[in-house]
Amino acid sequence: MRNLSLPLALTARISPVVVLAAAGWALTSGPATTPAAEKESAPQSAGESPSGASTAAASKQYAAAPAPCGSIDTATLKSLVPGAKTAGKEIPSTDTALRRTCSWNALKGYDYRWLDVSFEITESDAAAAKSYKENTAEKSGGGSVPGVGDAGYSVVNLTTEDKQQTREGVVIIQASNALVTVTYNGSDFESKKAPSTDEINKGAIKAAKEAVAALEGGQKA
Repeated sequence: MRNLSLPLALTARISPVVVLAAAGWALTSGPATTPAAEKESAPQSAGESPSGASTAAASKQYAAAPAPCGSIDTATLKSLVPGAKTAGKEIPSTDTALRRTCSWNALKGYDYRWLDVSFEITESDAAAAKSYKENTAEKSGGGSVPGVGDAGYSVVNLTTEDKQQTREGVVIIQASNALVTVTYNGSDFESKKAPSTDEINKGAIKAAKEAVAALEGGQKA
């Protein structure tokens, strides 16, 4: 077998020591409910708004990120990342309540695949929507992913390094106060070609749907 020279970008992804810094959001909780009798007897200050407090509490649906390595079905992992250990590898985080990421990657024969699933918990729906808008704006050229979460976006790009093609798909989903980001890419080191746009896009969206289902089925605030 001939020696394969992996592009630097892919070599860096196959065996990295990655530490993702968690965003420094401070989780807040709404004030305790005031009995009706107390509300009538105690005057309300100008800054208090019981209805506003209730709305803020309701908007923060998810309190913590679910276990990312258990968010994708085994059958899906075997299909998207052939040869990878289905247990995955969780990336260290400074605060696992706010952000958790799991990675799977494998080189089977000449085919290489990489899958990342990341959960990010923000302080409110508005904060998640703002982050979603900023992240999708940085990745132009994609399209919407309907029917998943509150908003979804998918984009696929092709890069070439040392004549080796790599195609990468990114799917970003906002679900209430959470963001789910899936990154899926692949290369063929024999043909130097990349998988089709359709294959990468469909694979990334499938993983994103399963990750959102895992989020929705997990613990809520």
